[in-house]
Amino acid sequence: MKLIFLGTSCMVPTKERNQVCTLLSHGSELLMFDCGEGTQRQFKIAGLKPTKVTKILISHWHGDHVLGLPGLIQTMSASEYSGTLMIFGPKGIKEKINGMMNVFNFDCNIRIDVREIGEGVFFENKDYILEAVRLRHRILCIGYRFIEKDKRRINLEYTKKLGIPEGPILGKLQRGQQVKWNGNDVEIENATKLVKGKKIAFIFDTIPCESCQHIAEDADVLVSEGVYCSDLEEKALEYKHLTAKQAAQIAKQANVKKLILTHLSQRYKETKHLKEEAEREFGNVVCADDFMEVKI
Repeated sequence: MKLIFLGTSCMVPTKERNQVCTLLSHGSELLMFDCGEGTQRQFKIAGLKPTKVTKILISHWHGDHVLGLPGLIQTMSASEYSGTLMIFGPKGIKEKINGMMNVFNFDCNIRIDVREIGEGVFFENKDYILEAVRLRHRILCIGYRFIEKDKRRINLEYTKKLGIPEGPILGKLQRGQQVKWNGNDVEIENATKLVKGKKIAFIFDTIPCESCQHIAEDADVLVSEGVYCSDLEEKALEYKHLTAKQAAQIAKQANVKKLILTHLSQRYKETKHLKEEAEREFGNVVCADDFMEVKI
């Protein structure tokens, strides 16, 4: 599992930074968080296939977070996309997507399932859970959390000593089921180990609020906007954004392990001051760059 940053700028892209888009690669699928203008070009540069995207999670309907959708969907449609593309977002997103499809005159040959979500768990499968909270921005905006489920891994050293071959018996052990081998019960605790799932939180476009704390609680990684340094805190409040310091305070209070700052203002040619400011509040901080990859 890894995070891939395709866009890390704020409202205006720069030569170095595209508008915001973050990918979470998990197993064979890509989950996309927001889709700024130029995202499909970023896929090309990164050598990634848009057809791997299974879910798009939209935080809110401001242009710098969604203007890449029409082009991306058109490309996926022309690329023989075989699955159903799920798009999640706040109330009203169905109307927005329908309007977008009507404005741009192209054939859409893929199945799209658009779901309006509120707060709480909105998706779950055997591998992970997706949860949402409402943030405080100028329009309705959602923060997300990806919760990987715990998994059992086979202790091959132990099972090889017992002579258990690869096959259905190991599969049952991995599912936590009791099995016998050579007439004896196999101790699940010895034959397997429980690997705790990871938690990744995503906070875009908000002022500090309780929902930030909730969605970030005990996250292994918090991906958060850190638009300005603190000398522009009044500007951040006016436009309902977080400073780098505020993002770091959220990470500290929520017991986060690692903070990655993104959605950075175009005014900062270098991220040194943003990073230093955040580090005064929280120790483990990284400022994202376009095409940066972080293994989880």
